[in-house]
Amino acid sequence: MRMHGWSWMCRWVLVVSLAGVWGCDRPAPVQPGVSLSAEGLGRINQLMEEEVEQGKLAGAVAMVAVEGQVVYEQAVGHRDREAAVDMSADTIFRIASMTKPVTSVAVMILCDEGKVALDDPLSKYIPEFANPKVLTATGGTVAAEREITIRDLLTHTSGLGYHWDAGVGPMYSEAGIGHGVGPAEGLLGEKMAKMGAIPLLFMPGSQFHYSLSVDVLGRVVEVASGQTLVEFMEGRIFKPLGMKDTFFFVPKDKLDRLAVAYAPVEGGGLKRLGNEALTEGLLVYGAAHPYEGERRYYSGGGGLCSTAGDYLRFAQMLANGGMLDGKRILKAETVAMMTTDQVGERWQGGEGFGLGFGVARDTPAAAEMGCVGSYGWGGFWYTTFFVDPAKSIVGVCMGQLHPAGPSKLNGEFKKLVYQAVE
Repeated sequence: MRMHGWSWMCRWVLVVSLAGVWGCDRPAPVQPGVSLSAEGLGRINQLMEEEVEQGKLAGAVAMVAVEGQVVYEQAVGHRDREAAVDMSADTIFRIASMTKPVTSVAVMILCDEGKVALDDPLSKYIPEFANPKVLTATGGTVAAEREITIRDLLTHTSGLGYHWDAGVGPMYSEAGIGHGVGPAEGLLGEKMAKMGAIPLLFMPGSQFHYSLSVDVLGRVVEVASGQTLVEFMEGRIFKPLGMKDTFFFVPKDKLDRLAVAYAPVEGGGLKRLGNEALTEGLLVYGAAHPYEGERRYYSGGGGLCSTAGDYLRFAQMLANGGMLDGKRILKAETVAMMTTDQVGERWQGGEGFGLGFGVARDTPAAAEMGCVGSYGWGGFWYTTFFVDPAKSIVGVCMGQLHPAGPSKLNGEFKKLVYQAVE
């Protein structure tokens, strides 16, 4: 569905007039005076409309803020194509791995308060992770050289894996350990205790490997705070930031705002995903986790649902150095550490990674786009965000699609924002 009947100049004036809701408690930007052209931002809208019309995407919501002011906000297409329900700014999306930065912030709040330390052994919080074993090439195990630390978990250098990893995936599935992109039963504490008995893929700290590390951190938050992960997030992150539509399980009175998830069809078009279980290699997943099942397993690595506006507030807090609307969530020094590359060459051929975020290293590609030092992450269901602290730009783009198929929106969103810089 194309969006007609408004001019870009009118739209620009409207969103800037609403910008006060985002606050401006940020440090002075390194590059003051950055602005984005309406014409450049219009290319985001053009791409969204083209992909909807071509059947590559059912719909999407995109938002961009500069120096704490929203300069672009647009919803295109449908959140429920079959029922002809238009996409809207308050649409709720499954954000999957964009949960990881939120859980990482929760951990660092506890670090700021002295309740958790980065070099603490994981076994301090989950005793079952004491004396870890590491898989060998022959299928046996050897004793790990050291224990997993909180820092290892935040940087994905813990030795843990995901369900699609042949070495450990079947063991995770047999233990009933959730991954955030499908319904899961039981409690986080029960499952993380079982996970402690499963061998690691490599020696802790030796390499970067994307993993269930942040799900484990969710349990660390529970033990260190004495609250469930959702209670801690609601009290220390969601409510202070005004994230009123962010949940692990969407309330019944808001389920009509949850976007339908789709998958590309071979030969073109989309198919609607319902409550069915889907298989991708060793991974079994599904779109029903926001509302189906026991609704009490809080996946810190992939379980949240949110709106583009809510997540923009979270990202703006980070851009502001840990504060939004006068409410401090993290120390500015903590945000700076989190958003600085911590893994170096341990992530071979990848971007950098801080304490919970991907970080654009000083590479030719990043230098050409002008995004060195920016950070962010994406999610399984076709969501993405980034923050550029030097330019004071925050961007969020959300759809509901897996796999991406021929859609280019997620991959092009950040590039299009940078192309709009005047």
